[in-house]
Amino acid sequence: MLSPEDAERLVRARWGIEGRAEALSSERDQNFRIETAAGRRVLLKIADPAEDRQVTNFQTELLLHLERADPGLPAPRILQALDGTAEIEIGTGTPLVARLLSFLDGMPLAAVAARSPRQRRRIGERLGRLGAALAGFRHPADEHELIWDMARAARLRDLLGEIEDADRRALAAAGLDRFERAVVPALPGLRRQVIHADANPSNILVDPADPDTVAGLIDFGDAVRTVLASDVAVAAAYHLSDGDDPLGPAAELIAGYHAALPLRPEEIELLCDLMATRLVMIVVIGAWRARRHPENRDYILRNNRTAWARLRRLADLDRQAAADCLHRICREEPAHA
Repeated sequence: MLSPEDAERLVRARWGIEGRAEALSSERDQNFRIETAAGRRVLLKIADPAEDRQVTNFQTELLLHLERADPGLPAPRILQALDGTAEIEIGTGTPLVARLLSFLDGMPLAAVAARSPRQRRRIGERLGRLGAALAGFRHPADEHELIWDMARAARLRDLLGEIEDADRRALAAAGLDRFERAVVPALPGLRRQVIHADANPSNILVDPADPDTVAGLIDFGDAVRTVLASDVAVAAAYHLSDGDDPLGPAAELIAGYHAALPLRPEEIELLCDLMATRLVMIVVIGAWRARRHPENRDYILRNNRTAWARLRRLADLDRQAAADCLHRICREEPAHA
């Protein structure tokens, strides 16, 4: 583990940048925000030492690809070290891999109260642009093992015992039943590619002065090659409403995505099932990880209460009526990709 002082010395020696380091919260990697006296900010990422070296390189190459494929997309940029490399190794024995990224200005959506249809459509549109930019990207490690890969959600059945409350455990089990019944048979016919896979409100930045403006998509640590439609389903699952129309706000985000990267009918048909699957994954994986890492429990469980409530709302919806609603909304949304 590096201290902020270690981070400052490293960035000064290898990138030639002098600044003060501040540690940031993270589930796996160690992250530091470095700010210079002139106000420039960059992000130092120290990869989790348990992460496969090829997977770390996959994430690096993904960001380099995005810069070439869609330079205007608000995503982090890799900053080369003084020796021209994108990744450096530090330490002895099993070395740590360090990367320096541009720091995107903005406020996490999770910390912003303002919500609007325009904001949700723009989030969907940016995510659709990201999907289009990544369509041709391949890497030897892009199909690496990832617990958050929605296409493999059935594996989580073995973790249901981590949920202590019997009613909640039954709700999660029913969600996995739904996944196995509706999604698994369709998987072979769905488009697959590299996706972000974690467009939750903490990984979406907006302009504090204009929350309808999306300032960044960050944290590609869960990127993986999997079912394309799961990317928009992940994002939309965090925008389900607690009101009379639970699907309405999520549908606005889906419409924005469809305008940038048109969804196929068979993908639209499964979006509600995929959203429910994401919510099941949040509560099951959260319970499992919180028990093993009690020191990080608050961070791990930050989305759990809301996830349980929204999973219940989706379970109460008529599945086909919800799918028909999304089909109609996407037909009404002019696609330009």
